[in-house]
Amino acid sequence: MIQHEMRVAPRWQIVWSGLLGLSLIMSPLVMSVGLMAAPAIAQSVPSSIRRAYTLMDQGLVNQAIALFERALRQYPQSPEGRLGLAIAYRRAGRDADALQAYERTLEVDPNNRLALISIGVLGGYRPEWQVRGIAALDTVLAIAPNDMEARIQRATLYRYQGRFEEAIADYNLALQANPSADTVLGAAQAYAYGGYYQQGLELFNRYAQLTRNPIEGAAAIPYAIALQERGNSAQAVQILETELRRTPAINGTTIRMRAALAVAYAASGLSDQANSVLQPLRGRQDSRMILARSLNQLWRYSGNPAFAEEAIALYRQVLTRAPNLTIGIGREIADVLSGFPSEQATALNLYTQLVQQAPDDRGLQIQQAALGRELGVISKAEFLQRLQTALQPFPADPVQQRLVARSLTQLDSPDPELLPIYQTLLNADINEPLLNIRTAQIYIQQNELNAARNALAAYAATPEGRDPLIAQLLLAEIDRRDGNLDASAQRYEAIVASNPRDNGILTGALQGLAGVRQTQGRVGEAIAIYDQIILRNPQDVAKPLGRASLAYRAGLMSDTDAEAILNAWLASRPLTDTPPELFSLVGVLPASPQRDPLYSALLQADPNNVPIQLRQVQVIAARNPNQAKELVNQLVARNPDNLNAYFVQGQLAQDLGDLRLAGQSYERILDRFPNNTDALTALGGVRFQQRRLDAAAQLYQDVLAIEPTNPTAQTALIGLTAAQGRRLDALQQLEQLQFQHTATGVQDEALSRQIQEIQEGFLQQRGFQPPWERY
Repeated sequence: MIQHEMRVAPRWQIVWSGLLGLSLIMSPLVMSVGLMAAPAIAQSVPSSIRRAYTLMDQGLVNQAIALFERALRQYPQSPEGRLGLAIAYRRAGRDADALQAYERTLEVDPNNRLALISIGVLGGYRPEWQVRGIAALDTVLAIAPNDMEARIQRATLYRYQGRFEEAIADYNLALQANPSADTVLGAAQAYAYGGYYQQGLELFNRYAQLTRNPIEGAAAIPYAIALQERGNSAQAVQILETELRRTPAINGTTIRMRAALAVAYAASGLSDQANSVLQPLRGRQDSRMILARSLNQLWRYSGNPAFAEEAIALYRQVLTRAPNLTIGIGREIADVLSGFPSEQATALNLYTQLVQQAPDDRGLQIQQAALGRELGVISKAEFLQRLQTALQPFPADPVQQRLVARSLTQLDSPDPELLPIYQTLLNADINEPLLNIRTAQIYIQQNELNAARNALAAYAATPEGRDPLIAQLLLAEIDRRDGNLDASAQRYEAIVASNPRDNGILTGALQGLAGVRQTQGRVGEAIAIYDQIILRNPQDVAKPLGRASLAYRAGLMSDTDAEAILNAWLASRPLTDTPPELFSLVGVLPASPQRDPLYSALLQADPNNVPIQLRQVQVIAARNPNQAKELVNQLVARNPDNLNAYFVQGQLAQDLGDLRLAGQSYERILDRFPNNTDALTALGGVRFQQRRLDAAAQLYQDVLAIEPTNPTAQTALIGLTAAQGRRLDALQQLEQLQFQHTATGVQDEALSRQIQEIQEGFLQQRGFQPPWERY
């Protein structure tokens, strides 16, 4: 149930890219290179080059350039001449010429520190120079790992590139070496833009304490983002409104401020103000990416599909008009588009391009494989193989570890086979709290509820875990599986009442509450809740499938109507599009040979789905019962700890009349989980068929002790009362139950049929002919 809470939401945790913009911090390194003094020149250097240096020292830069150029025609291999020309170009403000001259210096002196450092600094001047600047600084740090000026400048360039994990790794080393206030501020921005909001806020506060200055200008943007993401939207709004009043003109910094302010407004529930503050950015060529990012956030908070559609269109423009994206920006766009079913093919193509561009980035490899698996492009076996390849050997580099961790946390419904990988990452003490959330999800799938609670407790102990809503969704599901339906409903209702701005969380809570109400037999409420879900998510074409499943299960929709909804979906969507709502509807409909290819496609996507496994086995059993039994036996033998396989085995055995095997199958489940109400109910049905009525009654009473309003157990006990000859008592109980349902707006056709059957038998026993038989 939980696995699809966030399906259409791009991500729980939005990563802001370096294109939000960061003004170049004028560190001592930058200033010293900009005003670089001429190096000491040996007497062996040609006299013309020495004269050029003298002219440059005297401030006669243009004359020095002319003399350097003439001297290099005579001495083209002179490293001193090439370096001097580069410095002169730099002093004259001819940055592009300076960059080329520094590159030519490296042709004859590859490890020239001054040239390498200068290229690193110039890398911060234009986006297209950033990668080259990083490479130059890589060389410096390979020679001198303790060169903190080079490391800080590389961190800055990583930050511009949106490669925040790499930036943070460099800043972490710099922060251990008595950093300057500017270094602390740069690190704070990297953490905040990288999604580590609590650490970012701590560094912003450290900067403020060091300087006694407020956080203003471009740095106020990530500061406000961190405040907003940590639940302080009001202060974020105040800071950004103040900055915009100070500088109202539209420029690179105020564009980013408007974008951040719009998100802060949306987080405060002020969607109209959010839309209004973005209006000056629409139609501008220099704000497409920034505007797309903000609109995506507005959709996240408001659920308004118009924001999502506008954001997608802008992301597509960026891809079309700026094909040579940085890794950080490309990853961000792919991450966002992968959350929209209509854009997943584009996202997969983009991941593929990025993997080719950065073949050593294991995180990108995992994201590419995960989306390929979701789209059905690769099989589950191939996905797991790619994952093992990406993780063997396990990366020693902390940056790659964090990239891998973040990639795996983006899997909304992680496969249980990934549990050892998640545990390895957790044991590596990687700062990625959502690993605990994904681990908890796997434990819930496996019904290891105490282990899931422990994982959620570990999440709650982190700074990010202070926001309880994600964990509350999972705790509500744990309560449901434990049979604590009232507690589960209360958690879901509390989430809904808090009116979370994240539409994915709100939708997840409503969907969970609908499931609980269905289990409690309050089907009318469940369907009404589902109508709210559809209203809030008009762009999610899978939600009507979920409503149809509910209505069909409650007897409020015919086979024909339910199958018509299913067939309409199948006619409009590829078989690789397998939302959880599709599993729900297909699993509740009777087995059909015509749907055998669909069962195979769904099991390819989720091999452990019990209702779909059962439907496929039932189709096989209709033509070859022995083949079906053998298939189920193999399923059990392959994984004896997989309780789902025993449900399939038990139901098939019942279908085939092997009540002894059916009972043993359900007992195997109850040996591990005595309070599993599904197994108790199923075993009660077996005992009823075996005419062991007292045992059946006890099992149904056990179910009601756990779930007092369980409709299956209620009606089964009434059926037992009738079977024991107490038809009047059974009829009174059914009429009372029907009255309760009618009071909640539910017309339960199954109850009506059961009442009719008892009345019919009762009258026939007394020699009367019921009125419905007279015509």
